[in-house]
Amino acid sequence: MLLENVRSPEDIRNLSSEELDDLARQIRETLVTTVSRRGGHLASNLGVVELTLALHRVFDLSRDQLVFDVGHQSYVHKLLTGRYWRFQSLRTFGGISGFPKRSESPYDVFETGHASTAISAALGLARARDLQGGNHSVLALVGDGAMTGGLCYEALNDAGSAGARMIVILNDNEMSISQNVGALSAHLTDIRVSKGWNSTKRRVKSGLQRVPVVGKPLYRFIHLSKSFIKSLVVDEGFFSALGFHYFGPIDGHNRERLERTLRLARDFDGPAVIHVLTKKGYGYDKAEEQPERFHGTPPFYVETGDPREASSLPAYGRVMAEELAALAEKDSRVTAVTAAMAQGTGLDAFGEKYPQRFFDVGIAEEHAVTMAAGMAAGGLRPYVAIYATFFQRACDQLIHDVAMQRLPVTFLLDRAGLVGEDGATHHGVFDLAQTLPVPGLTVLAPRDLNELRQMMRWTTRSEGPVVIRYGRRSCDMGERFPCKRFEPGRWEVLLPGADCCLLAVGSMVREAVAVHDLLAEEGVAAAVVNCSSLKPMDEGLLRAFADRPLFTMEEHMLTGGFSSAVNGFLVAEELPTPRISFGLPDTFVQHGSRGRLLRFLGLMPEQMARRISAVLNQNSEESHA
Repeated sequence: MLLENVRSPEDIRNLSSEELDDLARQIRETLVTTVSRRGGHLASNLGVVELTLALHRVFDLSRDQLVFDVGHQSYVHKLLTGRYWRFQSLRTFGGISGFPKRSESPYDVFETGHASTAISAALGLARARDLQGGNHSVLALVGDGAMTGGLCYEALNDAGSAGARMIVILNDNEMSISQNVGALSAHLTDIRVSKGWNSTKRRVKSGLQRVPVVGKPLYRFIHLSKSFIKSLVVDEGFFSALGFHYFGPIDGHNRERLERTLRLARDFDGPAVIHVLTKKGYGYDKAEEQPERFHGTPPFYVETGDPREASSLPAYGRVMAEELAALAEKDSRVTAVTAAMAQGTGLDAFGEKYPQRFFDVGIAEEHAVTMAAGMAAGGLRPYVAIYATFFQRACDQLIHDVAMQRLPVTFLLDRAGLVGEDGATHHGVFDLAQTLPVPGLTVLAPRDLNELRQMMRWTTRSEGPVVIRYGRRSCDMGERFPCKRFEPGRWEVLLPGADCCLLAVGSMVREAVAVHDLLAEEGVAAAVVNCSSLKPMDEGLLRAFADRPLFTMEEHMLTGGFSSAVNGFLVAEELPTPRISFGLPDTFVQHGSRGRLLRFLGLMPEQMARRISAVLNQNSEESHA
């Protein structure tokens, strides 16, 4: 098997065309079999096999530098850079990451995970090269979906005006996380569905050479004026206006054509854009038919494409969208906004029912938040659904455009907490530090699906901005703990206990109940409090429980999170602070299953119960001393 023997890109440089075709087939088989077991980003990687092979054959990426935007499409690169034998550990705890990782390989020059960053990073690398007298190539591989993000335009404008020697490869596959939106996507589509530069050139050559006498000389003249003929069939003005030389559009599955174009761009002394057309999911029929379904997929059966495991509960996002649709039916002011996350957040269902009141702005979180502020100022009730990790980008807009004006915008932060196999770039563990300090902002975290429903209904009565955070994995605690009427600023005592009190937030409420049960076996009576209203806090209840040892539990960074808020209040009140605050330490948590990560962080119920028991036993010994 050829792929088994690829230890570095040097091993593919001298392969024949037939061997390269066979290698591409083996890469696709490896991608499908591995992702079917481990989950991950399949469709995007299947689409860039030939492109990645061409890049590694034309450039020496031990010296030249390639930055992947987002990194969803880096698996093929990993297979060609000595990581084939570790590839089965993809996205597992201690295994290789699903994104570029500098600690994994010298071929990974920049870590990515959020869209629209590659051009800026590549420009920085190019400037570092120039200031240090280097002459290597710097490339940014960017998807068309990422081009809906404003950061791309800032970087293109800077690079073009400066004449920086760098190459931007635009991988145009008509697909980001959700269907691309915006003027640039339409512009790329116009290029894609036009006659096309390459096919038009062939037709012009064939037609002119049949014209007697003047045909062949005329063709030779036009051939010398390629830029003129290309301008007739391809609108490259967008990139040219920014100072970039445009190559394309190029068939992204024609390896020989790709290599020729890459060599031309490599030798061009200035900023260049190569526009490559690829098919997402190429080579695996299930992914070709449902590219969005296989963008980021859980483990699945190769034969059918069906998930190996299916939850019996609906996702938080689905329940949120159902409630939002019910609210929209009663209130024509209710609108929904997302940033290229319609399916992931569940809002695609809302969009089908109320298409005129649904707005997907593309990968542009900052714009989504400020636009929602404008909608609220205009009398609407916007709901903005974004993954917690991507909401980090809109910190200024949240503070300046929404909170300062006390506008009734509700933010629905999906994937809050540890999201598992996608790792550090995707864990939603900074949102409380971002939102809790903001004056006038209500911050909520439901314990289960039923409480989320109640929170959604309450938001219609809120006169100011609201944040609701919830995790990827939903739960239903209703059988043991029926949900009462939700009220902000009021906490819920789920279980009484005089020996200590467990203050838990969101996903950790269920873990706290499990800790209570374990402690009960040791004769310890632990109260469990669902602190679903993080801001405002239930100060009265907190004071009432301060007479016993307190323990906080959150799936968030301890710095700036719920425990910080509790500590701040108790210190100000001159009351005892929590004995242990359970949460994430001051580190970036890497990838792995959520359960494995919770164990690694000491957040499994048996681990927390053991530490609590030790503290209580120490208290008992000290009191008897």
